[in-house]
Amino acid sequence: MDKRLQQLKKDFQEAVSKITDADSLEVVKNTYLGRKGQLNELLHGLKELSAKERPRMGQLANQVKQELTELLTTVEKQVAKVVTSLTDFDPTLPGRHESFGHLHPLTIMQRQLEDIFRQMGFKVLDGPEVESEYYNFTALNIPDDHPARDAHDTFWLKDGNLLRTHTSPVQVRALQKYGAPFRGVVPGKCFRYESTDASHDHTFHQMEGLMIDKDISVANLIAVMKMLLQSIFQREVQVRLRPGFFPFVEPGFELDLRCLICEGKGCSVCKQSGWVELMPCGMVHPEVLRQGGVDPNIYSGFAFGLGLSRLVMMKYGIDDVRLLLSSDSRFLQQF
Repeated sequence: MDKRLQQLKKDFQEAVSKITDADSLEVVKNTYLGRKGQLNELLHGLKELSAKERPRMGQLANQVKQELTELLTTVEKQVAKVVTSLTDFDPTLPGRHESFGHLHPLTIMQRQLEDIFRQMGFKVLDGPEVESEYYNFTALNIPDDHPARDAHDTFWLKDGNLLRTHTSPVQVRALQKYGAPFRGVVPGKCFRYESTDASHDHTFHQMEGLMIDKDISVANLIAVMKMLLQSIFQREVQVRLRPGFFPFVEPGFELDLRCLICEGKGCSVCKQSGWVELMPCGMVHPEVLRQGGVDPNIYSGFAFGLGLSRLVMMKYGIDDVRLLLSSDSRFLQQF
C-alpha cells in the first residue's frame, strides 16, 4: 500500500506538469481525485489491511490526498489566469498598428552607388574604423607636420591608434592585398574632431574610390565621375573641377556640385556659395603606389573620396547633416 501511494503521487505530479488548459485539468482531476479515481480505489483497499497497519496507512493516504488536492488547486488558479487573459479584452478597441522599418537614406544611397560601381567593374571593400597612424597618414604621403595629425582634427586613442579620418587608408590595404590592376570602392564611416553645424558633423560617411591600371589619366577620372553623377541623380547636374592639394594625389582636384537644395542661389548647406564641395580627387601619388607595392613607373591611377553624407543631402533635399544621425523615427519614415 505504501509503495502504491508513492507511485500514485509520482504519476499525479507528472500528469499535472502536462496540464495546458481547462480540459486537460478536468481529465487529471477525475482520473486521480474523482469519485472513481485512482486515489479512492486505493483507499477502498485499506479495509484489507490488518488492524495494526490500517491507522498508519490511513494517515498516510490522507496526507497524500491533501498534497494532491493542494497541488491541483494551485494549477487550477494558473489555468484560470490564462483563460482570463485570453478572454478579458474589449473587442471594440482598435487593433494594434504594425509599423514597418525603413532603410536609412545613407543605406539607400550606398547600395545604389555600390550597384553603379559594380557595373563598372569595381570591387566593394571594407576596412577598419580604428586605424593605425601608418595607414591613415604615413602610407598616404601625409607628413608628420600635417594639420590632420593634430589632436584638434583627429580622435586619437590611448594605444596610439585613431578613429579613421577618411576611408583612404583602404587604398594602400587594397593594393597590398590585390596588387594592380585594381578597381574598388570603400563605403564607410569617418570621424573628425570638429564642431557640428548644418553641413559638418563629427561622424560622417564617405565612399573611397580607386582605379589603378596602365595609362590611366585625368580623362578616365572625369568619365567615371560623370557616369556616377548621372546615374545617381537621373538628371543633368552642373559640376566644376578646381585645383586642390591633397598629399596622396598629384595632381589633385576638388569636384564641386551645383547645390541642388537652393539651385545655386545660396543656402546654409552650400554656405551661401551656391556650390557644395562633393569630393576631393586626383591622380594617385607615386609614393602611395609604392607603399601599396605597385611600381609607379608601370601603373598609374586615380582616387576620389566621395562625401556620401552630402550626396544624400543633395539627393533628398536634407538641409542639415545632423539629421542623418538623428534618432527621431519621423525622419526615417520619410524614406
